[in-house]
Amino acid sequence: MKLFKSLKKTMIALIAGVTVSTAAAAGIGGLSVQKVSADSLPQQTDSNLNLDVKAAIAVDAKTGQILYAKNAEQALPVASMSKLMTVYLVLQAIKNGKLSWNQEILPDEASQKVSQDTHLSNVPLKADHKYTVKALYQATLIYSANGAAMALANAVGGTHKNFIDMMRKEAKKMGINDAEIYTANGLTNDEVFDAKYPGASDNAENKFSAKDMAIIGQRLIEDYPEVLETTRIARMKFKNGTDETTMENWNWMLPGLAKAYSELPVDGLKTGTSDSAGACFTGTVNKDGHRLITVVLGAKHDSQEDLSRFVETQKLMSYCYNSYSYETIKAGKSFKNAASLPVYHGKDLKVAVSSKNDTDVWLKSSVSSANLVAKLSGDKKLYKDGGLVAPLKKGQTVGELSVKVKGQDLYYLDGATSIKIKAKTDKAVDKANIFVIAWRAIKGVFNR
Repeated sequence: MKLFKSLKKTMIALIAGVTVSTAAAAGIGGLSVQKVSADSLPQQTDSNLNLDVKAAIAVDAKTGQILYAKNAEQALPVASMSKLMTVYLVLQAIKNGKLSWNQEILPDEASQKVSQDTHLSNVPLKADHKYTVKALYQATLIYSANGAAMALANAVGGTHKNFIDMMRKEAKKMGINDAEIYTANGLTNDEVFDAKYPGASDNAENKFSAKDMAIIGQRLIEDYPEVLETTRIARMKFKNGTDETTMENWNWMLPGLAKAYSELPVDGLKTGTSDSAGACFTGTVNKDGHRLITVVLGAKHDSQEDLSRFVETQKLMSYCYNSYSYETIKAGKSFKNAASLPVYHGKDLKVAVSSKNDTDVWLKSSVSSANLVAKLSGDKKLYKDGGLVAPLKKGQTVGELSVKVKGQDLYYLDGATSIKIKAKTDKAVDKANIFVIAWRAIKGVFNR
């Protein structure tokens, strides 16, 4: 027994001093997810798609994969599409308990004054009447009511200036750094009367890029999917304390309206129109269970009945569905040259790994799932001397697969240029016993 204990101590000392594991020799395969800077998104256009707009983008609503981009990072006036950020903050306030749907709001003077301007999209608000948050919210989204949006902003922020500061802060949190924000409804600074943002010029107006609007749209649908219950409403009456106003949604791609197209079940989101912005539209469509968000900025607007923004949006949506296929990388998929990771002091020197969860990607018609290639990065927190420390459980997350597509560049709203998938172990690996570890250490010394 004493001899055994002495031998064991010797082995442990030998291991501590000279262990050169085969795991270290194997090394760690890895590729960190690449990022693109805020002003480096390449044009992703197609000669077969000629959009008559200043800027445009199309993205997958779930993953943020960018399928089309034209001048997508140029900040431009967006007019009433600004209300999407206002609505986001309203829904956030409701979620946090600051507002409730049935809460009644007395319009402040500036909001009420704006609501009476018949040259703008509005439901008229009375100075001495209270309106529910729900009614003002519906008027904002369906009829783009400018006074209603301001009344909501004032209720959330306490003052209009405070709310604009909240919009700016939220934009930064979303990764939007190039926006200019002065009003809650998208009007110019002087058009909101006493609610104008202090220190800004009278003609200052909100500007976002097409990419910015796609980010807001994605966050809105992801965080508050109930917004679609309202944006899909084609017509509604507003009659809470006012002469009854018929609100017809300015999104004429909705079923039953002027530019509805049966092949594209559009159910949101928001239009914007002004002399400087032209005709703009952030749209969303869910076809065959695959939701897209599109943005067009600066389409023609020769008259109130001009359908150009919807024509261009229809072309863009149809292009995406017709030019790409929707593929799912199934959980458990392994990739050549990225199928295993080294193990430190395990019974096995390597462990097979594969994708942990289903992940979706749009592939151009010219490529297929056979074009998917991956590089594997192990989780360094689980490593010692170049290998994953045993024991390992089956299904344990041990790293990340960075998947690219041969023949197709990938770009995402968050700046990623590859598909990011968690990598899991395909089987358990027990820790090797002391004798196996010692023998490997000795072999390592002689193999140097």
